[in-house]
Amino acid sequence: MRQKEIASIVMAAGRGSRMKGYRGNKTLLPLKPEGSIYEGSQPILTHILDNLPPGPKAIVIHHCKADVISGTSHLGVTFCHQLQLNGTGGAILAAEDFITAQKCDSIIITMGDVPFVKPETYLAMVGLLRRHDMVVLGFCPQDKKQYGVLEIEDDRVVRITEWKDWKDYPPERQRRLRICNSGIYALSRQVLLNYLPVMAARPQKVYKEINGRMEAIEEFFLTDLVEYMTSDDRKVGFMVVEDELETMGVDDREALQLAQRIYRQS
Repeated sequence: MRQKEIASIVMAAGRGSRMKGYRGNKTLLPLKPEGSIYEGSQPILTHILDNLPPGPKAIVIHHCKADVISGTSHLGVTFCHQLQLNGTGGAILAAEDFITAQKCDSIIITMGDVPFVKPETYLAMVGLLRRHDMVVLGFCPQDKKQYGVLEIEDDRVVRITEWKDWKDYPPERQRRLRICNSGIYALSRQVLLNYLPVMAARPQKVYKEINGRMEAIEEFFLTDLVEYMTSDDRKVGFMVVEDELETMGVDDREALQLAQRIYRQS
């Protein structure tokens, strides 16, 4: 598959509330710190964009969006405004115009805090789209913590189950669920466009603390696409990285310091 056929979307809209002591957009945090771990060069987001396949790229923005635009506008990317933080599915719904406008056959969707996914990994995922409509990138950690897991039948992903659900599975079933979801996907562009209205019509009600009170809000989850596609007998495949650090997310101070050490040693 020709590299020019690949478009990419980076989800960079969130607040990153676990990054204590930092109020900016965490995707702009440096891999090369200078003084403070929060100051320096080589932003995470820029490193991700460098590793993505050649082709059109979009960044979904919301929190500190002016800073993200200022830091990346020189890279020729498209900015998609997620008007409210309503889930990963909401981020991709915000990018619908970008997806529709592309001539590419394939779309990569990745997160803005996962800097070490290799260029060859993205290309391998897209290569698997010859046999699948969607490919999920997985990893096998020593500790599954509270990651979502891939439920697999006959070499197909039939659902992605979040920790709040799989934690109540019987122990033997939990042990069989070895592959965790990285939050990174490759999809056929046309198939994705076909399923965006399906996802938009099926929001989920979740409870979050807002200004000290628990409130019910509607969110959309990109992982729901797996079940929608499976029910229509679409093929959802998966690929597993050898080293779980390749898919590590930089979501708190400790992870940022680890990412900075990894980058320094690379």
